[in-house]
Amino acid sequence: MIAGGEVTVPGDKSITHRALFLASLSGGRCTLRSPLAAGDTRATAAALRRLGIRVGRLAEGRPVTVTGGGLRPYRPATRALECHNSGTTARLLLGLLAGHAFASRLTGDRSLRRRPMARVTEPLRAMGAVIHASEGERLPLSIRGGALAPLAWRSPVASAQVKTTLFFAGLVGGVPVSVTEPVISRDHTERLLRLLGVRVTVQGTTTSMEPADVLPAFDGDIPGDISSAAYLLAAGVLAESGEVVVRNVGTNPTRSGFLRALERMGARVEVRDRWVSLGEPGATLVARPAPLGCVEVEPDEIPSMVDEVPLLACLAARAAGTSVFRGVGELRVKESDRLALVAANLAALGVAARAEGDTLIVEGGEAPPRGRVVTAGDHRLAMAFAVLRAIPGADVELDDSRSVAISYPNFFRDLSSVLHPS
Repeated sequence: MIAGGEVTVPGDKSITHRALFLASLSGGRCTLRSPLAAGDTRATAAALRRLGIRVGRLAEGRPVTVTGGGLRPYRPATRALECHNSGTTARLLLGLLAGHAFASRLTGDRSLRRRPMARVTEPLRAMGAVIHASEGERLPLSIRGGALAPLAWRSPVASAQVKTTLFFAGLVGGVPVSVTEPVISRDHTERLLRLLGVRVTVQGTTTSMEPADVLPAFDGDIPGDISSAAYLLAAGVLAESGEVVVRNVGTNPTRSGFLRALERMGARVEVRDRWVSLGEPGATLVARPAPLGCVEVEPDEIPSMVDEVPLLACLAARAAGTSVFRGVGELRVKESDRLALVAANLAALGVAARAEGDTLIVEGGEAPPRGRVVTAGDHRLAMAFAVLRAIPGADVELDDSRSVAISYPNFFRDLSSVLHPS
C-alpha cells in the first residue's frame, strides 16, 4: 500500500462531552465548533435535552449551540436517561445530578450495563448523593441529589472520568473537591475549568478544585481527536511509501502517549502548524513509513494512551522483537474485555500474543495477518484491526464494523482515502 492524502478527523470525543456539559452549566449561549457528531456524544446531547437544556443538533461539520442555565439548571426527566454505549455520559452525568435535589434514573445498552460504576458511585455517596444501583454497582441505577459535602478522594486508579465526575459534583454542589490518583490522568476538564475562571491546582498527583459562583458562556473549536487520528497515522507508518497528513489534531501531553510510544518503536511523526483552542494544544501530524522495533510500555504511561493500546498491540505485531504492555488491566472494563480480545484476535491472525494478568505480550513477525476478528461491538478493536487489514497480503475479516459510528462514523472512508494500491 502507498500512503497519500490529507484528512481532518472528527472532534475530540472526551472534550466534546465535557464542553457540552460545562456549556449547560454556563450563564448563556455557547457555540462549539467541530464537535464530534457520533453515537457517544449524541447520547450526552440527548440526555441534556431531557433535563431541560437547549442543545442544537450534532451534525458533521456543523457547530452546535448550547444555552446554559447556571450551575444547577436541570429539571427532572420524565423517563430514564438513556446513555446508550457511553460510559463517559453515564459517569459524568452522575456527578452533575448529585447536586440536583430530585431523583433520576440512568440506563444504557447491554455493553454499558456490564461496566462497573462503583468507582464513581462510592465517592458520590460519600458526598451525600443517594444512589441505588443494580447488582455489582452497574446500570440501570437511580440517583437522588441534594446538598453535598466537600470531598478529598484517593482514587485507586488514574481515571479522568472519575476526576471529572467528582469535579462536576463539586461545581453544582458548590463545594471543594480534591482527587489523588496513582499518576495524573488526562487533564481536559482542568483546562476547560481554568479557561472558565475556576481555580484548579495540582500538587504531585493530587488535583484540587474550588467551586465557582458562575461559569461564563464560551465559544471555541474542539480539537480533532488524537485517538481517531492514531489509526490513520498507524496506517501511514505501515505503508510502503508516501505520507499521511492529519490536520487539526489535539496534542495534549496527557493524551499523547501513543505518539511517544510510536517514536520509541522507530517511527517519527512530524508535528507542524501548532495552535491552541479551548486551552488545548493542537497541530497537524504527518506520518511516514518506518521499520518498527518492539516497545515496552510501563503502567504509569497507560493513562496517556489507554484507548490506543489495542492499536499499539497491532503495530507491535508488525515490529521486530517482543513488545510488552504492563499495567493494562483497565482494558478489561472498557466497552469489552479489550485485553483478552486483543490477545485472542492477534492469535487468531497468526500472531504470538498473550495476556498474563494485567500484562499484554506481543511477538512481532512479517507474515501477513489472516483470520477472523471478534470485536464484541467495540469500536476501538474494529478500527485497530482494520489497520492490519490494509497490509499487503492480509486477509482480516471483522465480525462487525458498525461500532465505529460510536466515535468515528467516517473511519472507513477516511482510511481508504489515505491508502492506495501499490
